[in-house]
Amino acid sequence: MKKLALSLTMLVGVLSANNAAAFDGDASAGKDKSATCAACHGADGNAPVTMYPKIAGQHAEYLYKQLKEFKLGMTSGGEEGRADPVMGGMAMPLSDQDMKDLSAYFASLNMSEGTTPEDVVEQGEMLYKAGDSERGIPACAACHGPRGNGTSLAGFPKISFQHAEYLKAQLEKFRDGARANDHNGMMRDIAKKLTDEDIEVLSKYLGGLH
Repeated sequence: MKKLALSLTMLVGVLSANNAAAFDGDASAGKDKSATCAACHGADGNAPVTMYPKIAGQHAEYLYKQLKEFKLGMTSGGEEGRADPVMGGMAMPLSDQDMKDLSAYFASLNMSEGTTPEDVVEQGEMLYKAGDSERGIPACAACHGPRGNGTSLAGFPKISFQHAEYLKAQLEKFRDGARANDHNGMMRDIAKKLTDEDIEVLSKYLGGLH
């Protein structure tokens, strides 16, 4: 467990150094380019359909990384990046500056608050804040922060207030390897140790975390 904590600390330092350059997206330009995004993510970036993620208030650097990797997933036939036929198709015509502008725009918006069902609060809080040392599961808070806000410099996304259905789907994809764009396989390694119940509880717990 100590080795894992040390590795996470070192990773944050490395990622922070690699992302130290100022993000140069233009939010105003991004707003003008965002019309097609509204169909799934909502006009304000708060997806009305829970299978799609809320992207309002997400870190610009993280959004930019995902857009690049959706495009890479398409151009590489799923061998690299993040494979998703819908988002891959949406990302294909975007230039690098388009991606930066869109990311800056959605990051400038506010993510709507979610809720946490009472029946998952105790179990979810324990797993999120303390993990499970017996199973080698680190605390989610170690990377995503005590309130689930993540950190832009280290590349860890904001996961609080996110739709439970979307979070559940992503954790399952990390667990079975269908999603493989996590740095050094960190999320895949962790997700493989999560049971269906763990994933269900964490996904619901994060909705109201603030």
